[in-house]
Amino acid sequence: MSRCLIDAHIHLDMYKDEERTLLLNTLEESSVDALVAVSNNLASSDRQLELAGLDNRIKPAIGYHPEQTLPAEEEFLAMLNIIDQNSHRLTAIGEVGLPYYMRQEYPDLEVAPYIEVLEQFIRKAKDYELPIALHAVYEDAALVCDLLEAYSIEKAHFHWFKGEDTILKRILANGYVVSVTPDVTYKAKVQHIVDQTPLSQLMVETDGPWPFEGHFKGELTHPSMMHKSIQTIAEIKHLNVDEVYRKIYATTRDFYRIE
Repeated sequence: MSRCLIDAHIHLDMYKDEERTLLLNTLEESSVDALVAVSNNLASSDRQLELAGLDNRIKPAIGYHPEQTLPAEEEFLAMLNIIDQNSHRLTAIGEVGLPYYMRQEYPDLEVAPYIEVLEQFIRKAKDYELPIALHAVYEDAALVCDLLEAYSIEKAHFHWFKGEDTILKRILANGYVVSVTPDVTYKAKVQHIVDQTPLSQLMVETDGPWPFEGHFKGELTHPSMMHKSIQTIAEIKHLNVDEVYRKIYATTRDFYRIE
């Protein structure tokens, strides 16, 4: 049976040119059919669209990563315009969300302006019926759920989710999906999330080029790492590994409308 994969969340533009070339040239031999390439800012968004125009396996998403200073108004409006002009080419809105880690470093950071920016992206996702890829961890996930529910968003992806079971249950009850990175192979907390999440609402990702430990220490993050993630998920759920491949591939393909 085919053991194909889709990387549900990768920062493809953040790889060095030679690293990205190597990654793309080895996707086929790694049985990776597609990459959902999320953006960090305006320049990143432009780059994702450029890369997607060169390789149809790259599925672009437009967004502003929240763990940074808010965009200037000119940049933010330019990003919204890119979405308007390229909605037919986009796979998703993302990566967007709230600055959890920045607030740990800067406790006085005002979250309200970040919520306003996120709300604008949620509106675009609603307007164009696009999935939304979210950076929303721990208690921030509850705030984001409030916004998603207010706009009746049906397709939300909580990437590399971290949080309490109560928040996870709310995410799952709303029909949203979560994804795990290769750290599922060595982190008990991530394995617990997999155990609590129905296979039908689970995806795998790399968040590359973010580096990993365990089996992958010192290695360039590559989508092929997700094969070990699948094996670990199968072990946690006591399922046949081929069934896990099939279901996660189908979930990711259907969620992101990848043909």
